[in-house]
Formats: sequence, C-alpha cells, structure tokens
Amino acid sequence: MSHNPIRPWRNIDRRKSRQIHVGPVPVGGDAPISVQSMTNTVTTDVAGTVAQIQACAEAGADIMRVSVPDRDSSRALHEIVRESPVPIVADIHFHYKRAIEAAEAGAACLRINPGNIGDESRVREVIRAARDHGCSIRIGVNAGSLEKDLLEKYGEPCPEAMVESGLDHIRILEDNDFFEFKISCKASDVFLAAAAYQGLAEATDAPIHLGITEAGGLTTGTVKSAIGLGNLLWMGIGDTLRVSLSADPVEEIKVGYEILKALGLRHRGVNVISCPSCARQGFDVIKTVEILEERLAHIKTPMSLSIIGCVVNGPGEALMTDVGFTGGGAGHGMVYIAGRQSHKQANDRMIEHIVEQVEKRAAEIEAARAAEEAEAEARPAAE
Repeated sequence: MSHNPIRPWRNIDRRKSRQIHVGPVPVGGDAPISVQSMTNTVTTDVAGTVAQIQACAEAGADIMRVSVPDRDSSRALHEIVRESPVPIVADIHFHYKRAIEAAEAGAACLRINPGNIGDESRVREVIRAARDHGCSIRIGVNAGSLEKDLLEKYGEPCPEAMVESGLDHIRILEDNDFFEFKISCKASDVFLAAAAYQGLAEATDAPIHLGITEAGGLTTGTVKSAIGLGNLLWMGIGDTLRVSLSADPVEEIKVGYEILKALGLRHRGVNVISCPSCARQGFDVIKTVEILEERLAHIKTPMSLSIIGCVVNGPGEALMTDVGFTGGGAGHGMVYIAGRQSHKQANDRMIEHIVEQVEKRAAEIEAARAAEEAEAEARPAAE
C-alpha cells in the first residue's frame, strides 16, 4: 500500500447524512465525497458536450452536470446521457417542464432552484417525473436568486434566508414522500456560504452538495473554494462538491481532488510535494515539477512524490513519500523509494527516471491492494 498512511490526528469526523444515489454513484452516508463539474459547451452540440464530459471523467469526475435551458437541449440530453461515462445531472432553471423532459431523457438527477422553479404544484410534477424515472433531485439554493418573499422578510441574502429557502423546499419533497434528494446553498461570498451550510447541516440529515458559486477565474476561484470548501470539509460537512471556476471544467475536477487530498478525505493520483525553490536548488525545481505533473497525470493510484531542490528538507520529506528526489551536488541527486534512500541519479536523466520509479511504485501498490482484496474475499470461505 502507499507509504503515506492517514494518521489518527489527521482524521475528520464527517457529519452523519443519509445516503442517496445519483445513478450508480452513492452520495452521503459513508460514501466517498464525490467530485463533479459542469459542462460549458452549448448542450445542443452533442459531440462537443460529450467530449468535455469524457475529458472530465478521465480527470476523475464522478458526476457531470449539463444545462437544459430549452426543448432542443432536452432532446440533445437523451443522446448525451447515452454516451456519457458518468451519471448526468440536468441543470434546470425557470422551466419546470425541462426537468420532466430531462427525467424522460435519462438524467440521473435533476437540479432545481427554489427561487425560480415555480410554485408548489410545479414542484410536485417534477417530483412525479423523478420518481417515475428513478432520478434523484438536488435542491439548489443560491444567494443570487432567493425567493422574493424571503428577500422581503430578511432584507438581503443572508444565511437564515438561504437555510429557510432550503428547508421550505425539503418540506415539499418530504410531504410528497420523496427522499432521494441532496441540497446545496451556494453563495459567491465565502462567509455567507459557510454560515448557510453550517445552518443547513444542523437542520437536516440530507446529503449536502458543496460549492462556492461564481468563485472567479482559475487562481481566484481556486483560493476562494479552498478556503470555503476546505473549512466546511474540515468540519465534516459535505458529501459531494463542485469547484466553480471560469476555466476549463477539467481544472475544476483537478482542484476538487487537490482540496480533498489536502484534507486526507480522498486520494487519487500522485500527490506532488515540492519546494518553491531558491538559490540552494541543485536543479530547476519549478520546471521539473511542471513536466512531472503532466507526465504523471495518467497515474490514478493514490501515492506521494517529493521533489525537493536541496538537502535542507529534502531527505526528511522523502522519508514520508512513496518516491522522492532530493537535489545534491555535482549534477546528481538522491532517489528515495518507499521512504528509504535508494540510489543516486544524474539530473539530466532525472525526469525519465522519476517517471519510471513512480510507475513501478504505483504497480507495486496496486498489486499489494489486489492481494489484500483477494485475501479478504477468500477469508470467509476458509472460515
């Protein structure tokens, strides 16, 4: 297994929520926190939309969301669902009939917004369609589109208004004996979103979808999401998440996984630990890490790699990673395998060598995991 185990003092006590399913993906309960994104193609461009979904799935997306703004998009959704490697959430605003059409087209989940979906009779029709076609529902509260009566009551978007909106909609679903739902209460303001999510987590056992909406571009949005989602996840809140970026949706998946990996909540691919570099570096750390991240993107096995430019912190970091390389002198560095000093390697061949060592170590980890699983399966029969 990986050389970097989760230690007890790093564990997070997750909030107890009931479990639902988005297609085959479990959400809530003891299921892993799922990572999702949303396509930004025109939905009627079926080929382009499916290509984007496939790219996100390759990056690790468990679920993808697709906007369904009109009848033509509903028609296109049928083909998109059929070709998608992951379950599809249909994003619905204003037109409740689009939700019914999306359920008929095979969507695994319907995302509806209490602020613009319409009155309770329309919601009941959506519930009927979801039940008939085996869909779950996400109640998507958003600070920017709260119901008018709540804005009049509270004066402005606030945590209390967002929680009340969500609970009002939960009541409608539960009064109609529908419990296959999750809920979100997003805002672009980190403090507002965090406070609303905390209130919601205390008020319901429904699975919670996390997000800081309209967070900004790649850098700004990553920082805001890491702060907002990271703090909520650290408190144990959250069963599925989307990082909202004005960027390629694949970047949303990457950032989502990095947030979860940083908190020890989910592990996928190579976790690169690298120094910012300085005058002591024995090789070009920044360029090396950039190349390695691209070269190792195909590795899905959870493992760690340290790339440190000098011997100040390099050996110590390498002792805690699956593979490590520490800069030395005379054009050579030291390679570490499974936390042990292994051999020297010339800097001019280090990248190819590190890729080889990571791939070899990943294969070893997978073989050990397969052996453990086989042993566990055989044990009951032997007993």
